[in-house]
Amino acid sequence: MRIGEIAAVVGVTTRTIRHYHQLGLLPEPERRANGYRDYGLRHAVVLARIRRLTELGLGLAEVRDVLADDAGRDLAEVLAELDDDLARQEAAIKDRRARLRALLSEAERGRLPAEGPVSPGLAALFGDMAHASAQLPGPEPAMAAKDREILALIETTAAPEDGERLLATLRDAALKPGAMERAYELYALLDALAEAEPSDPRVDDAAQALADLIPDAFVAEVGTAQLAAVADASVGSSGGGRGTSEASPHDTFLSAFFADFAPAQAEAVRRAMRMLAQRGAQ
Repeated sequence: MRIGEIAAVVGVTTRTIRHYHQLGLLPEPERRANGYRDYGLRHAVVLARIRRLTELGLGLAEVRDVLADDAGRDLAEVLAELDDDLARQEAAIKDRRARLRALLSEAERGRLPAEGPVSPGLAALFGDMAHASAQLPGPEPAMAAKDREILALIETTAAPEDGERLLATLRDAALKPGAMERAYELYALLDALAEAEPSDPRVDDAAQALADLIPDAFVAEVGTAQLAAVADASVGSSGGGRGTSEASPHDTFLSAFFADFAPAQAEAVRRAMRMLAQRGAQ
């Protein structure tokens, strides 16, 4: 058989066969006088087995091990490992489907946040924010949307246990009487600084409002050293003035974080972090 013929018989492409030759999975057949490969039944048998193994989910390196073991011991081991892996995938899929069902339920009730998907706890906090915003005149402050984006980012990038503790602390604080109203007053103060200079006296007002809004439990969770590092982070340069080659990922992230704020807004956040660091050190 020529390569196109054996490919048609086994149900693979000629490109796949050539790839298997390159990897050493399928032995090269002898060539005819005209230079074409001359495949026999044995090649078709091996090729069909490779196809069955790959359809089970085995990688080509695992297929090579199986083909090299005539007694079938490697096949049994590989199949057992594959079964374990599929069981893990099945459990993960069940978890994902459960989360999707919860998100669909939120969507049907009109409570799926624009920043979603997020955890149910964070979605509930965003729902409280939406309710508070609806009670206020005019459009929602732009800083409120930015705050939700930052909270969603924290939930995604922090270590699971750290992110859960931090966000739980913030959620508990938001449930206190008047907390959400004060948060929206802060958002309005920060919005008003969008075109201001860092020396604007309103920066102190916004910084104090932000510091007053952050609970002591959050300060204790984050730590004074981390709060001070945030306060001292520079904008537009990696690592607080250090060379780019010395900048840590944390420094680079803080630089990008503050660069996303207007100068006066960034200064208000910095001053608030200094206040919190001082509070935590007392």
